[in-house]
Amino acid sequence: MARAHRRPPRAGVEWEFETLTLPRDFSRNVVTRVLVERAEHGGWELDRLRIGNDGVRRVVLRRKIIRQRLTLFAG
Repeated sequence: MARAHRRPPRAGVEWEFETLTLPRDFSRNVVTRVLVERAEHGGWELDRLRIGNDGVRRVVLRRKIIRQRLTLFAG
């Protein structure tokens, strides 16, 4: 159901992407709850949502990749 991949859209910013495919029998309320849950607990934001002719929703979520830098203290 979900697939994650990474791609840098511009220099200095890295995003992680996740693709969800939601079946047509999910109501709008269920889809909204799924996306809100991902946003609140996973840090994801909506990048793209497409509804196909067959009613299947294809959702692309993204979140920034935050890299920690090693800090050395000279003492």
